Amino acid sequence: MTKDDGQGGEGERGRCKWCRRVLPPQTTGRPRQFCSQACRQWHWVGKQRASELQLNENELIVTKAELDALHDELYVLARAVNDAERDLDAAGAKASARELREIVDWLLDAARPLRDRELATEP
Repeated sequence: MTKDDGQGGEGERGRCKWCRRVLPPQTTGRPRQFCSQACRQWHWVGKQRASELQLNENELIVTKAELDALHDELYVLARAVNDAERDLDAAGAKASARELREIVDWLLDAARPLRDRELATEP
């Protein structure tokens, strides 16, 4: 795995090293690493605190509540994928547009909390 420098590859836009917001396109100068001075400062504070706690750059401290919420959302999505696969297998090629729409809606409902968590840091 390569280190994420905040910049995307071809066709991808970079993300802020602190909040993970998508960075605006840039044509000149050094590639941006942060979306704001506040994020640059929080990144520095985080590095200082990690150093105090003797954490390396691959370690992260997350609250148990936040981790539990993420696991719950992933579990719901995994179950929805299983349900959708089962429903599609049962319906086969004779699935109606209404049935397919229900399956897609079920998957979207299960995926939205994860999407909203990711987008919560975007402006």
